[in-house]
Amino acid sequence: GSLLDAVQLQSPLVGRLCLVFMLIFRILVLATVGGAVFEDEQEEFVCNTLQPGCRQTCYDRAFPVSHYRFWLFHILLLSAPPVLFVIYSMHQASKEAGGAQPVTPCTRGRPEAPCAPCSLRARRARRCYLLSVALRLLAELAFLGGQTLLYGFSVAPHYACAGPPCPHTVDCFVSRPTEKTVFVVFYFAVGLLSALLSVA
Repeated sequence: GSLLDAVQLQSPLVGRLCLVFMLIFRILVLATVGGAVFEDEQEEFVCNTLQPGCRQTCYDRAFPVSHYRFWLFHILLLSAPPVLFVIYSMHQASKEAGGAQPVTPCTRGRPEAPCAPCSLRARRARRCYLLSVALRLLAELAFLGGQTLLYGFSVAPHYACAGPPCPHTVDCFVSRPTEKTVFVVFYFAVGLLSALLSVA
């Protein structure tokens, strides 16, 4: 909670919107709905064979990475840049409070002009913030591309699987494909909107 408060204090309005957007439409939705939709996907992946190991191999080919785990990893990577920025900001604030860097007085005669150390600290903080936003945007775009390559935009109800240890071409069936397709499209749309907020 205190870390989130620190992110809110250090971010501009659009940055705060990004954070709220990620909390509500990513973490909250994935924690409440995503787990229920995807938790039984391996158990409910049914193939018309009793050959040992065939069903597990076919599931691995159909879903190289579980949707749910892929999105959890995505959230972890998206959370890293803002957290690193907050750590940097807190470190700078503690250095100023501790007196590690003496605060030099502003130029006399021009009280409205910002003092050099203050403007330097502000520039560094701005650069660090822009770097964190750029890293978040890169992670967002990489995961959008990864999701498209791995899963596309729909979950097919039927998957034909061939190769060892299956004795022949095996038909496998995915549980709740329509519900999963809706979730995949929703998560992709949230990713696009989040990327646009990062650009803004």
